[in-house]
Amino acid sequence: MTLQIGATAPDFEADTTEGHIHFHDWIGNNWALLFSHPKDFTPVCTTELGALARLKPEFDKRGVKLIGLSVDPVSQHKLWGEDIKDVGGVAPNYPMIGDTDLKVSKLYNMLPADTQGTSEGRTAATNATVRNVFVIGPDKKIKLVLVYPMSTGRNFQEILRAIDSLQLTAKHSVSTPSDWQQGEDVFLGGSVSDDEAKKLYPNGWKSPKPYIRIVPQPR
Repeated sequence: MTLQIGATAPDFEADTTEGHIHFHDWIGNNWALLFSHPKDFTPVCTTELGALARLKPEFDKRGVKLIGLSVDPVSQHKLWGEDIKDVGGVAPNYPMIGDTDLKVSKLYNMLPADTQGTSEGRTAATNATVRNVFVIGPDKKIKLVLVYPMSTGRNFQEILRAIDSLQLTAKHSVSTPSDWQQGEDVFLGGSVSDDEAKKLYPNGWKSPKPYIRIVPQPR
C-alpha cells in the first residue's frame, strides 16, 4: 500500500553517487523530491533523469533537493550517467541512491515487504512498481505521491507546478484550483472566516458560489 500524504517519510541510510547519506539529515530544512526508477539503462528513465538535471535550477529556486533511486548499484548509476548526458545533454547533477538490498524500495512500499534477495537478476518488469515520486516537506512529512507505469514518462513541469501550490498553501490559508499556475487567483481556505478575510482582502473577493471565495495569490 502506498505511503499516505501526511505520513512521516521513512528515514534511512544509503550509499549514493555523491556519498553515504542519512536521509532526514540530508533533507535538513529543505523540501525534497525522491523519485525512483525500476532499472538503470532503460529508455524512459534515461530521458527523465536528463530532464531533471536540466530543470535542477528551477528546483533549487524553490529550495527543493533532488534525489533519485534505482535498485542497481551506485557503480552502474555512474556509468548510466554517461548515457544520460549523451542522450539529454546533461548528466545527473543530484545524488542517485543504490538500493541493491531493496531496503528503501520496501521501506517506501514500492516493493512488497516480503520480497526476497537483492537487485541481482531482477529486471525492469519485476521492479515495475519502483516508479514513484515523493515530495517531502521540511517537516519530513510526505506532501505528494505520484505513481507512474514504466511506459509513461513523467511530466516534471507538472511536478514543479504542484510544488508551487504545495509551498504556497503551506504558508497561506488558501488552496489552488485546477490547472493553477504561479501568479493566478486562488481560493480562500475554509478555516478563514469572512471577518478575517475582510482584514486580509479589504477589496473583497469574487464568490460565484457561497462556498467559493476567489482572491489574488498572496505574496
